[in-house]
Amino acid sequence: MKPGYKQTEVGVIPEKWEVRHLVDVSRKITDGDHVTPRRESHGYYLLSARNVLNGRIDVSDVDYVGVAEYQRMKQRCGPESGDILISCSGTIGRVTIVPSDFECVLVRSAALAKIDRELADSVFLHFWLQGSKAQRQIASSVNQGAQPNLFLNHIERLACPHPPLPEQRAIATALSDVDGLLGALDRLIAKKRDLKQAAMQQLLTGQTRLPGFKGEWVVKTLPDVCRFRGGKAHEQYIADHGRFVCVNSKFISTEGKVRKYATDNFCSAKAKDILMVMSDLPNGKALAKTFIADHDDLYAVNQRVCALTPFVDYCAEFLAYVLDRNPYFLKFDDGVSQTHLLNRVFQKCPVFVPPSKAEQTAIAAVLSEIDAELTGLEQRREKTRALKQGMMQELLTGRARLV
Repeated sequence: MKPGYKQTEVGVIPEKWEVRHLVDVSRKITDGDHVTPRRESHGYYLLSARNVLNGRIDVSDVDYVGVAEYQRMKQRCGPESGDILISCSGTIGRVTIVPSDFECVLVRSAALAKIDRELADSVFLHFWLQGSKAQRQIASSVNQGAQPNLFLNHIERLACPHPPLPEQRAIATALSDVDGLLGALDRLIAKKRDLKQAAMQQLLTGQTRLPGFKGEWVVKTLPDVCRFRGGKAHEQYIADHGRFVCVNSKFISTEGKVRKYATDNFCSAKAKDILMVMSDLPNGKALAKTFIADHDDLYAVNQRVCALTPFVDYCAEFLAYVLDRNPYFLKFDDGVSQTHLLNRVFQKCPVFVPPSKAEQTAIAAVLSEIDAELTGLEQRREKTRALKQGMMQELLTGRARLV
């Protein structure tokens, strides 16, 4: 062990640091209201475990209570700015901090820790509780019944490193700065996605024309613009040492990141073939997703996926943008049963195209440039997330010290 450090129940930490349980640095630890409150269509936020995400509160699917219920519940489970929230059921152990000017109350599936600010920094503790060591403590404490739960006595006994308060604040500031950068990247990515959506709505419908192009757009059907081939079953030939990439719905929906390999190829894709998902669960996100093959004879097109080979007068990239999650295909998803796009569905699919391949190619180039910018931003976000994880491992354990 490095000189100046000691072994504790939270791992190796500096000798001058202490270990405290969460209850030791809290004025109050409680869960949400045990009485089912009357919900309203608007009013004050009523948070449950599903609304507590790591580092933020999700109000996209939130319940509300009126003034009377809010006043009744506020005394027991009304969080204030800087308090820590923990999810106790569902996805257990997600941790966030209550922002300023955020009025809410809790149901029983979420817990609240009111940190004594003279003893500990709540931002520091909320980062610690998100980390791997605290999450292992939480996982080992979960009651494994019919419905797993995290109880208050478990939360109270969570062990946390306890540096001097100024050092806690310095660590919290450093990690908050990285969180701020991640938030800025998230907003920039969302803005860029909105820009892409607007560009697609304008360019893929002919509402906006790129300079130098004229002539009327025409409506074709899918058999007019490409050749259709259904995929074949490759499941029994899946192997880690296979030399063909098996193209299934998971492969396409993850843009090729999740891969399986096959030793044989019974439906080989050529470069520029558009590979599309033909079957998905109700309300799934993979139906009609597209992927463009970038090599000859590398991809084995699996069953429930099809290969579309564009004819010579049509640009593969343009058609892929047009067909990707096209509303024509999505209308066959009834939200109840598995959706299967049959051959006759493809035969009747309308495709609105410019009169020249050159215009198709130009439109695809504009959208591809936006996609490249999005990919760059997403890669930067992933590197920043990895940086944050590294900083948490170093700073929250005292392996790296801030001057």
